[in-house]
Amino acid sequence: MRVVGLMSGTSYDGVDVVAAEFAVEGDTLWLRPLGHRGLDYDEELRAEIAALLPPATTTIEAVCRLDNRLGEVFADAAAIGLELAGGPVDAVVSPGQTVFHWVDDGTVRGTLQLGAVARVAARVGVPVLSDLRSADIAAGGQGAPLVPAFDALLLDAAAGPRAALNLGGIANLTVVAPGAPVLGYDVGPANALLDAAARRFLDQPCDLDGARAAAGRVHPGLLAALLAEPYYAAAPPKSTGKELFHAGYLDRHLAALGEPVPVDDLLATLTELTARVVAAECDRHGVVEVIAAGGGVRNPTLLGRLAALGADRWRLRGTDELGVPAQAKEAYAFALLGWLSWHGLPGSIPSVTGAARAAVLGSWTPAGPAYSGTPAGPPRRLRIRP
Repeated sequence: MRVVGLMSGTSYDGVDVVAAEFAVEGDTLWLRPLGHRGLDYDEELRAEIAALLPPATTTIEAVCRLDNRLGEVFADAAAIGLELAGGPVDAVVSPGQTVFHWVDDGTVRGTLQLGAVARVAARVGVPVLSDLRSADIAAGGQGAPLVPAFDALLLDAAAGPRAALNLGGIANLTVVAPGAPVLGYDVGPANALLDAAARRFLDQPCDLDGARAAAGRVHPGLLAALLAEPYYAAAPPKSTGKELFHAGYLDRHLAALGEPVPVDDLLATLTELTARVVAAECDRHGVVEVIAAGGGVRNPTLLGRLAALGADRWRLRGTDELGVPAQAKEAYAFALLGWLSWHGLPGSIPSVTGAARAAVLGSWTPAGPAYSGTPAGPPRRLRIRP
């Protein structure tokens, strides 16, 4: 089975596209990567998404317009996925762009991803899986993270406690250990606050290569205030996003500090925040190895701090060493979730999300007959049996 997987994360900078071929041999699922590519959002689209995200107010018209514009972008991305596959595919997974994750006192009540799925199905002509989080939320779960299903199959727990780390807008962690249930949760911000600061003070989408952070010094007072965030002390299962860690959150902390912070020092402090929070969670679980992926692995300053903090306790390496490109891991994970849903298998892990049961994820948007028993032609009349 061939599946195209799409992924647009909380950094809302673009779409990662992969094509994957799956085959089953006994109890082993083989994934053959067929290629990956990134499709960047243009500045206008990024601005539209930013204008809609909390704590901003918006209108239903703006939501509708953005939903359909994103649908066209995801349709373009899915078409690229077909090119990567080099031939026909069976399905596309288009999870959409998250614009709100409704968390009420630690309980997730709902979630909203935009991306006009019918436009994707119309473009590629195959069934498209979307809305992957809602089924888990309906079962009492957080609806996130979902990538642990991929991590749990890929990592060998027998080798000792190991963690898979994704550094996107939000940092999330999956932990596997011998004889223990899989754990996975959102740790805190990875690039979310860093990118917000870069946009605000550098007029750039990010601190490229962490260069400005490397030139700065950590501000102890600001770091202490940021580390006091209650979310970090909350026990998993838990999930978060831009509804908490956004530009306004950063503005409040800077205002409360009552003194100016040079931009390089601010970026150094935010980099240290991510490294400290992630390292603390890795230490809490006693892992011997951390395997990193996501956009944050392109930031050598951040990776350097993580490696230094865990130097005598755990080894840090990238998913590329396991055959999964670090920039495409989440897209491959969503392709796997598509394979699972296609076969009626659950993609959520209750020990990760806190759900009452494992759920088959997503909603299918057909692009033709839903099954082989479709009548030869459309019916001409309806009759009621007594």
